[in-house]
Amino acid sequence: MEYIYAAMLLHKAGKSVTESAVKAVLTAAGVSVEEARVKALVAALQGVNIDEAIKKAAVAAPVAVAAPAASAGAHAAEKKDDSKKKEEDSKKAEEAAAAGLGALFG
Repeated sequence: MEYIYAAMLLHKAGKSVTESAVKAVLTAAGVSVEEARVKALVAALQGVNIDEAIKKAAVAAPVAVAAPAASAGAHAAEKKDDSKKKEEDSKKAEEAAAAGLGALFG
């Protein structure tokens, strides 16, 4: 995880996520650096829009849904069914998009 944190810290600071930069962050944090993991991380992030990946990961996180009020009636139940189906389709698409990020958290 510390490798991912190093990359995210560099990105947040507006720096390029390079092997030497990741190594420097990890070394400064007192982490013993594994060259292969640094190379794999930098290669995996090549061409990835990190901001977009963070947004997708945040959306893919489970969100608590409030229960509908009892007075909402049948109309609300119909809306709920439609929105539930759309939400399930949306979650599947987001999970598929975020699946590639799972390889970084090894």
